[in-house]
Amino acid sequence: CHIPDWAKLLSKEEREQAVLAYLDNIVNRYKNSVSFWQVENEPFFPFGNCPKTDVNFLREEVALVKQIDPAHPVIITDTGEFSLWLKPSKIGDIVGTTMYSKVWLKELNSYFLSPFPPLSYYLRAKLINWVYGKKVQCLELQAEPWGPVLLYDLPLLEQEKSMDIYQFKKNIEFAKKTGWDTFYLWGVEWWYQMKSQKPEFWEEAKKLFI
Repeated sequence: CHIPDWAKLLSKEEREQAVLAYLDNIVNRYKNSVSFWQVENEPFFPFGNCPKTDVNFLREEVALVKQIDPAHPVIITDTGEFSLWLKPSKIGDIVGTTMYSKVWLKELNSYFLSPFPPLSYYLRAKLINWVYGKKVQCLELQAEPWGPVLLYDLPLLEQEKSMDIYQFKKNIEFAKKTGWDTFYLWGVEWWYQMKSQKPEFWEEAKKLFI
């Protein structure tokens, strides 16, 4: 989470009113140009320096979006690796989740290779559909490095520790094996940046869309 300095000076109630005003403007501006709305980002996953999620306020945010734009579904996201996705299923129309295969964990001071197989994603999605009648989509499929510092400060050799062309292809095949039909790849800007040095990412990605 990145709370602006001015927002840190507000009370909880004032901050929430500012968020609702922001949502009102954004939804009214873009409601004719979107396929769905994502409200918040993994609100039930304790990652980063974030305040604890107020479920009642999250419901209020979703209700406002639906009131302004009843034509488009709302997605609530959750971590793909450490959740059964039950909480977001109770609030959103669609459950959005992540698939990260190799990332840097500062708690371990090393790279972490996800131990969860495609079957775990398949079964959890089936559970959500059976219990709540909701569809699960991947909103973040790892297709760029995740290292110990921000990507634009990460040396190329370090980038390759979590994402080379072999890992890229492996992640795509992993996604296909889940049986899901919707994936948003996380890394398009990085492929473009890498075109001059390592064009194989751009060329491999083109095969997915042509």
